[in-house]
Amino acid sequence: MIDGLGVAGWGVGGIEAEATMLGQPMSMVLPGVIGFNLDGKLKNGVTATDLVLTVTQIKVFNYIQDFKLDIFLHVSEDMGELSLADRATIANMSREYGATMGFFPVDHVTLQYLKLTGRSDETVAMIEAYLRANNMFIDYSEPQPEKTYSSYLQLDLSEVEPCISGPKRPHDRVPLNEMKVDWHSCLDNKVGFKVRFRSSLVA
Repeated sequence: MIDGLGVAGWGVGGIEAEATMLGQPMSMVLPGVIGFNLDGKLKNGVTATDLVLTVTQIKVFNYIQDFKLDIFLHVSEDMGELSLADRATIANMSREYGATMGFFPVDHVTLQYLKLTGRSDETVAMIEAYLRANNMFIDYSEPQPEKTYSSYLQLDLSEVEPCISGPKRPHDRVPLNEMKVDWHSCLDNKVGFKVRFRSSLVA
């Protein structure tokens, strides 16, 4: 969840955590970085959970055949329309879409959150100045330097619809208006996994 605040963090196993606490080195495979451009704005009634389930389906649709499941999902590019709460929800569910973490860089929304949670104007100004000096702050009013990713995906937020997932896997996304038909289909068919993917949202 902390990744939604612009702080990189991800889960490790108990043995790795204990070794690190005791000063021992911990090795890990360096994952790739997927640039995920989220354009536009969510429609009224659409939640961050709906967005996560859509991202999960798109991610699995693009990568399940290559088994590229242990990756960072670096979410950037014009994120000013997503609240900090929405970002935290998306970051917290990174395991659902198969990523090591879902990271949002610091921008004006992050600074507003710091002010709302009691940080002084001086502290927030210092944080912004430090991040700007180290090219770690995103200002959407300024030209952005070109970034290099392992791969790149794009989604128009206005196309995200209210949905559920299941009955077994998070990437088995079902739009609410298809829930009844899907429920009967799952009930009538023999036990197994769905194989269909709704690829119309994939850029």
